Amino acid sequence: MTPATLLIVFFLFTLAAVSAAGYAFVLKPSRTEGQSGNAPLPLTLNHPDLPAAQAAAMDVFRMMGDALPSWAARTSELRGELAAAGYRWPSAVSVLLGIKCASALMLAAVGAWATVTFGQGGSAAFVPAVCGLAFGYMIPDRVLSRLALRRSSLLRRGLPAALDLMVLAVEAGQALDASILDTSHGLRISYPDLASEFTQLHLELRANTSREDALRNFARRTRDSEIQKFAALMIDTDRFGTSLGPALRVHARYLRTRFRQAAQEKARKVGVKLIFPVFFLIFPSVILVTLGPAVLLIFTQMKNLLGQ
Repeated sequence: MTPATLLIVFFLFTLAAVSAAGYAFVLKPSRTEGQSGNAPLPLTLNHPDLPAAQAAAMDVFRMMGDALPSWAARTSELRGELAAAGYRWPSAVSVLLGIKCASALMLAAVGAWATVTFGQGGSAAFVPAVCGLAFGYMIPDRVLSRLALRRSSLLRRGLPAALDLMVLAVEAGQALDASILDTSHGLRISYPDLASEFTQLHLELRANTSREDALRNFARRTRDSEIQKFAALMIDTDRFGTSLGPALRVHARYLRTRFRQAAQEKARKVGVKLIFPVFFLIFPSVILVTLGPAVLLIFTQMKNLLGQ
């Protein structure tokens, strides 16, 4: 087997392994949260909506993660990253550590097996095993970062609609806590992730947490710049006693202007980005179709002429 074929096989196997681990780990808790306007349901291993096969796999990952030594700082950091990605259930950190351990061991075994099987000898299996161990340990972190970025984008997209609902509730005479709850009810179908975050914010306010601390936790949990600006606006209006309705309306108009400008910027970049596929893919095909028959005819005529 050639080195190129071996590289392709290793890439496909790694892709399949990472996809399987991601499917077992990425359970989209926002779907469960979006079905109800009440408190967000924490995803646990004994959740009735969790299939038996996935529950068994999660249980195995959790036990592997509990067996690993953990550091308090690293655990707190991982819990924050998991919360930003939408995973707030208690055993999320243990499951993530178990997935990292399983992925590292699997890729290390694959690297050692491929080296021994394809004739490199057992002595040369150490380096591929170590590389697979390190690569497999880092893959779940990259997947988690991508999930957090995607969820942050979803939260940012639904923020103007949430501000409009809060403006309607506040100007109708409701208190801020009631307007947050009504906003979470109104967003549970169109923006379930943002609805779950507003529900979490409402529960913290009901648990006698100060409004400033609850809003800071809301901004820290989501890790989005626009939500942090929204939380800062709410804290300032509550601190200085200014009117909340006009401030929210102006901020919603500002967000829509920002999103429109970002969309226009992306639209203007399309022409530049199309240069590379047009020049390297479409343009050679056009030349081949238009000049190919003429070149073949010229070669035929020159061959006949030189043959005479």
